[in-house]
Amino acid sequence: MNTFGKKLRLTTFGESHGKAMGGILDGVPAGIQLSMEIIERETARRRPGQSALVTARNEKDIPEFLSGLTDGMVTLGTPIAFMVRNTDQHSSDYADMERLYRPNHADYTYDMRYGIRDPRGGGRSSARETLNWVIGGAVARQLPCMAGISIAARIVSVGGVADSMEEMMKVVAQAKKDGDSVGGVVECVVSGLPAGLGNPVFGKLHARLAEAMMSINAAKGFEYGDGFAAASQHGTEQADIFTSQDGKITTLSNHSGGIQGGISNGQDIVMRIAFKPTPTLLRDLPTVDKAGHPATLRAKGRHDPCVALRAVPVVEAMAALTLADMLLER
Repeated sequence: MNTFGKKLRLTTFGESHGKAMGGILDGVPAGIQLSMEIIERETARRRPGQSALVTARNEKDIPEFLSGLTDGMVTLGTPIAFMVRNTDQHSSDYADMERLYRPNHADYTYDMRYGIRDPRGGGRSSARETLNWVIGGAVARQLPCMAGISIAARIVSVGGVADSMEEMMKVVAQAKKDGDSVGGVVECVVSGLPAGLGNPVFGKLHARLAEAMMSINAAKGFEYGDGFAAASQHGTEQADIFTSQDGKITTLSNHSGGIQGGISNGQDIVMRIAFKPTPTLLRDLPTVDKAGHPATLRAKGRHDPCVALRAVPVVEAMAALTLADMLLER
């Protein structure tokens, strides 16, 4: 499935080391003035090659819009097509991966699903695919239905270390030095979302958000509000007591994470996404080849030692696409 959304639909294409990445965003209303500055700001946030702690692949990641917009970046109400050329591939780094399976990666399962795969950079299982999502999310953020809604994500822990960004970066740097990788947790807070968005049975707000977040490469877990911690608490600890402030109903706490019964309650939506360590490691790992024969794989090339670092704008983009889609539905 390469299409995300119902009313606002993003269909994407491209392989990591192919000629280009791109997509078609359909369902954007006509007459909206878009800002290229905002779009480029968001793609720059996930762009590789910006520090010693992310992949050194150097891509500008500036999209070319092919349809759906006037020269002045005003939407026409027709499908918005965009494309970003890949310019800095090192495909030879993946020669061994054509015959060997990386542990915890999609190599083996892609072969089982399709009988063929593009081993260069992981093809469509690469996190480079998320560039398309960030572009779509940057457009979604600018829709009138999203006015007044703030979406902000941040790294809250890396490799089990929390709170101190300096300490978290030390963990990532050490993992890179060791040819290893570490996982991390990204927290995303949505403010300004009105009460009443979502559905009480299927299509719950948190279910839609979970689907979006768990589509992100390397995502292993999703929680909102108190999440798994709620399983060890009493109901008295969890109760978000209702009150009235300035004639508006609100709650004194937000254990629910802004969602009750699958519907937004007007409080901040608070969710956390856990990302596993990058599976491609720059050290010897036992594996098998396509015939099942034992082998040893030492990956080459440029890989993120912690995928969570560049996942922050991706999480925001998927939240924007999900919420804009649901608001347009309503």
